[in-house]
Amino acid sequence: MSTPAPTARNAKLRRILIDLAIMTGIGVVLALIGPFGSFNDPIGLRLVVWLGFAYIGYAVYSPIDGLARKLAPALDLPAWGLQIAGCLIASVPMAVAVFVLPRLPGNLIVPDLSGAVTHYLYVAMVGGIITLLFAIMPARREEVAQSVEAPAQQVEPAPAATASRFLDRLPPELGSELIALEMEDHYVRAHTALGSELVLLRMRDAVAELDGIEGEQVHRSWWVARGAVADVKREGRNVRLVLDNGIEAPVSRANVTPLKEAGWL
Repeated sequence: MSTPAPTARNAKLRRILIDLAIMTGIGVVLALIGPFGSFNDPIGLRLVVWLGFAYIGYAVYSPIDGLARKLAPALDLPAWGLQIAGCLIASVPMAVAVFVLPRLPGNLIVPDLSGAVTHYLYVAMVGGIITLLFAIMPARREEVAQSVEAPAQQVEPAPAATASRFLDRLPPELGSELIALEMEDHYVRAHTALGSELVLLRMRDAVAELDGIEGEQVHRSWWVARGAVADVKREGRNVRLVLDNGIEAPVSRANVTPLKEAGWL
């Protein structure tokens, strides 16, 4: 039997706790290394300072990956480009915090331009590593979160490919008329004729469980059922599918021609 989808609230809470555990490890490592001239400080002080910076860094850098993936379709830009831009922007307040907080009160000396740039680049480098970590680790965090949800479940052989594999993850009150799948951060939102539900699953894994349901992945963040398209909107080169429940799914430019040839547009 398939594992029931965890509620969005509980799944997000587990994800935050796992993220904070990761950042605690990063803070301890930084305290032991003692970067930015802090190695001569007592180890206890280094732990307090770098654990604090790790948690501040989590608050600053962790939203970048999810925000970039959400904005990429609307801006028609690659998510990695927005991730780099977000990291560079977020590193400005982070660099100020790393420089100012250990020097309060009364020991603050404003650096010259060269020192400020060097300090910013060091912070941006560490921030880039943290941003990359959160970009490449969602699959592992989902695996851990799901194992916490059902630690005592026995591993069963993979079920045969049927149209109900993904639908089994949804609560019964949503029915079985799947309209679309929408990627939200590290989740997939399943839209049916009766409502929607977040499922802790990658888009490619969700699509792989849709055997027997006719549809297409019209965008990296959207899969749409063939019979759920009510209308097509065009704004210049941008194409959007209006679905039976009123939501609109963007079509990537690379998919416009194949969908037109397949009779979708």
